[in-house]
Amino acid sequence: MMIYLIRHGLTAGNLEKRYIGRTDEPLCQKGIEELSLLTYPRCGVLVCSPMKRCIQTAELLFPGQELHICEGLRECDFGSFEGKNYAELSGDPDYQRWIDSQGEMRFPGGESPDRFRKRCTEAFIRTVSAYSGISSLAFVVHGGTIMSILEKFALPHRSYYDWHTENGHGWLCRYDGGKITIPEKL
Repeated sequence: MMIYLIRHGLTAGNLEKRYIGRTDEPLCQKGIEELSLLTYPRCGVLVCSPMKRCIQTAELLFPGQELHICEGLRECDFGSFEGKNYAELSGDPDYQRWIDSQGEMRFPGGESPDRFRKRCTEAFIRTVSAYSGISSLAFVVHGGTIMSILEKFALPHRSYYDWHTENGHGWLCRYDGGKITIPEKL
């Protein structure tokens, strides 16, 4: 099965380098304009995070195609960091502890990175299993969701942060037997 893992287009929060997880932020005008320049082939099934930014991206990249919402593919809940950027968090002792943990500590008042990654990879496996008879599946999701999936399943193995993906772009992968091989940048 061919799988497209596509990150949603730009939002105002992305432009300001804010932690935007549970905030249901729409695409900004620049994000819409950038997506209008991209072309992706039609896929067998289109799956999407329930967040506005993902739904809007899916509708722009795959016009007229039915989309299937998957709650488990939501972005991480950044807790008290939500909506803030690194400059606003500078000097916050909780933020410094999180930085010192290499990003592995639970977000204060939010989700732990381990729980987030587990949620995303389990939702991915359930979805791929549900559509196992089709030839191609596109996921329009979040950067953290893509990094979680590729860290867990991609060969050759790379760490979570090595799979960073720009807005509106992603990876074309072959999924076979629980592993993703030949991830190719889109």
